[in-house]
Amino acid sequence: MKGRPRSSAVSEPKVRVNQKIRAPQVRVIAPEGEQLGIIDVATALRKAEEFGLDLVEVAPNVDPPVCKIMDYGKFRFEESKKEHERKKKQAIVVLKEVKLRPKTEEHDLIHKVKQVKRFIADDCKVKVSIVFRGREITHSDLARTLFDKLMELVGEEAIVEQPAKFEGRTMNMILGPR
Repeated sequence: MKGRPRSSAVSEPKVRVNQKIRAPQVRVIAPEGEQLGIIDVATALRKAEEFGLDLVEVAPNVDPPVCKIMDYGKFRFEESKKEHERKKKQAIVVLKEVKLRPKTEEHDLIHKVKQVKRFIADDCKVKVSIVFRGREITHSDLARTLFDKLMELVGEEAIVEQPAKFEGRTMNMILGPR
């Protein structure tokens, strides 16, 4: 296994710690938050050792880089918690699809409308597709009236995010929750 890099499941941020800090001089912040000033790395490492903590480069892009004396394990844990919170707050958009045909009958349309309403109630976007086969594509007016009837039955529960348009042999419209 020699020579092959280890892969980790979680990509770690590129933070330099202790002997990995390359700058000759750094601005050091003590564990309590007070500034110790600009000192060389060897002295900063000795100070960190006195506290029994690590020297962590927190702002590498400034001149001189800013390093803080802290527990690196605790720092990584806090960063992973922050990343987890950021991921939790991201909006995940789910797109459901309901397919129709130009000659879909009233009863089937009512059933599809119930599906659309259920998806909208679950905060999902809904892609309504009308699939054309053979010569049906010449009757695009049937699809437009079908979309109008569907929107009338859905009512105020959904808004049209993308109006009906052709994509090949299908006509699509995207609905979103109000």
